[in-house]
Amino acid sequence: MIMCSLLAGECMAPFQIDKTFDSMYSCLNAGYQESLNKSIEIGKEDVDQYQIYIKFICKAEEEIILPKGDPV
Repeated sequence: MIMCSLLAGECMAPFQIDKTFDSMYSCLNAGYQESLNKSIEIGKEDVDQYQIYIKFICKAEEEIILPKGDPV
């Protein structure tokens, strides 16, 4: 997860969650939930004042090789 301030024009260092997921679907849902939890923890006043947003990236631990000719 990466927390950023639109107002400051910068992001904090990424925070890695030490969990693995069996699918992109479960990783995305966990990322959205963690982002929601963090925004609630920060609170409306600070989120609005500093224009905070949270982004995250789901990536496979192992490289995924698609068969030749398969669309991405």
